[in-house]
Parts: sequence; structure tokens; C-alpha cells
Amino acid sequence: MGGAHRVFSHGWRRSFMTNYRRATVPGGTYFFTVNLADRKLTTLVDRIDLLKHAIRQEVVAHPFRVDAFVVLPEHLHTIWILPAGEADFSSRWRRIKAEFSSALPGDEWRSASRRAKGERGVWQRRFWEHLIRDERDYARHVDYIHFNPVKHGHVTRARDWPHSTFHEWVRNGQYPLDWAGGEDIDLDAGE
Repeated sequence: MGGAHRVFSHGWRRSFMTNYRRATVPGGTYFFTVNLADRKLTTLVDRIDLLKHAIRQEVVAHPFRVDAFVVLPEHLHTIWILPAGEADFSSRWRRIKAEFSSALPGDEWRSASRRAKGERGVWQRRFWEHLIRDERDYARHVDYIHFNPVKHGHVTRARDWPHSTFHEWVRNGQYPLDWAGGEDIDLDAGE
């Protein structure tokens, strides 16, 4: 049957996974959330070197611009700008995930479905994307990315998390160093 289903009050069922459509706009700006399959692991920060290598390799082979980025132990958020005339972020993510996974030992738990398909069990199969609509939407998502380590309790100040473009944004004068330094930030963005 495939996919998740929901029964509505009218009694009919709708398959969300099988009818899922991604917003694809050539040259678009996108916010992504990508998760490890096992959300209890810390593989992304433990092997940040492998993740950075996989992303750099993909940027060279299939160019795109990374505007904002944060890597947490079990998930990441990023904003990409695709080249004019291109909208294929899915293939980019597939290659990044494959490159990262291939550098890890193959000892992770895999479901019977993944084993049957010869798939690794490092990443969740899907990712979440959001097409950025305007400058306000962009700013909210950049803030969400840089505040995420504070939100998840990894640090009390955004500047204390090492795996983030926050530091680059501070150097470029786009944030003060003490931004999100313990106060609550009202963010209307994210997963």
C-alpha cells in the first residue's frame, strides 16, 4: 500500500506519502531539515568532518550556495540557494547522504525494508523542505537555524555552538556576538 494514511471525518482515506509533492522552483531558496534515522545518536557532530567533506564535494560537483547552516548531534538545518534554472535539491541530498554514510562503518540497525533494498540506516529516508517566500521568511529561517542549538538545550548562547554559520554571520556584521544570549527569541519558522 505504501505511505501514511489518515482517515478523515468523511470516512475517506488519503495517502500523504504517495501523493507527496515537493515545491521545486528553479533558482529557489530553500530551508531544509535533515535527520538521522536514530535520533538518539550524535553521529553528525561526532563525524562533522565527514559531513563537511560530503557537502563540499557536492557543492563542487553540482553547485549551490549554502547561506546558513547548523549541525546538531542528530539533525541539521540549512538554507540553500540553487543556481538559476535548477531545482534538483533531492539528488543533491541523496548524494550527500550517500557520501557521508559510505564513510561510516556499516553497523547501524536497519529495518527489513532497508536491508531488502540494500539501503543504509544512517539517515531518515526523507527530509523536510520549505521554499523561502520573501525576505521576512528568509530572516525568520536564518534566525531559527542559528537559535536551534539554544532551543534544543545544547548551549545557552548561540555563539557557544561551534557547528553553525552563526560565527560567520557575526564576522560579517549580520548579528551581534551576544544575539540569543540567554533571552527568549520568538521564532515563527522551522520544522
